[in-house]
Amino acid sequence: MSRPAGGLEGKAVLVTGGGTGIGEGCATALVADGAAVTICGRREEVLEAAAKRIQAAAGCGGSVQHAVADVTDEESVAAVVARALEPTGKLDGCVANAGGGGGMGPYPVLEAQEFIRVLHLNVLGTMLCVKHAAPHMVAAGGGSFVGMSSLAGHVPHPYFGAYCVSKAGIEEMMRNCANEFGARRVRFNAIRPGFIATEVMEGIPRDSPTYASYIENTPMGGVGESADVGQLARFLMGEESRWITGTCINIDGGHHLRAGPDFGPFIEPAYGRGVMQGEMPS
Repeated sequence: MSRPAGGLEGKAVLVTGGGTGIGEGCATALVADGAAVTICGRREEVLEAAAKRIQAAAGCGGSVQHAVADVTDEESVAAVVARALEPTGKLDGCVANAGGGGGMGPYPVLEAQEFIRVLHLNVLGTMLCVKHAAPHMVAAGGGSFVGMSSLAGHVPHPYFGAYCVSKAGIEEMMRNCANEFGARRVRFNAIRPGFIATEVMEGIPRDSPTYASYIENTPMGGVGESADVGQLARFLMGEESRWITGTCINIDGGHHLRAGPDFGPFIEPAYGRGVMQGEMPS
């Protein structure tokens, strides 16, 4: 099915974590197709620069505005949702992309507070977006909510700590929400990216065994781009996906068909072989 140019014209969409990486890629694709997009994040200067890049890349499509927000703070989420209503008076979609990792290592050395921090950022942050955005989509007669999962939420990623758990939680949240909101024509789906060339992934040296394990386990080889994820988000916001809800779509060059990455060589020097195999640290 071909899509009309400007197919999202008149639709308002919130993209959390829209100032960098995948979030910026999603916002760019949505604006290019006519949407009125609000991006949010924690740093004003990053958002301002991203908004300029997005509008320039999108050309004469829709529009983009930005607002500082912290998705782990409920008042902040409520405020940015209200801001996203301003361009059109309604809300048609949300891409809950804000998130992150941290606290990597074998389970015997994981710190409880860091584990909880990652869960708060990824799971609670997504839940608060659902809580405050979905009722506006119900009021608009329907809408589309996209939760950002990860290959790590499906394929084992040893030593990734809370990140894997949190992304699996987002997928289950999307399934539950699809069931709860289906009668009101609000759709919920998750996107499951593999290795995407973003600022965060630049921390993996290209000549390292870890990077090689990503490439070797990706049937198509290479890595994806933020724009690839953006086009999928655009599809899930549009009418072409009107009968798709409660699912998770891989965008990983086929990596989900094989094993997860090997971060052992990256982490073992800090802890030693024994701890990596389950021993308590001395």
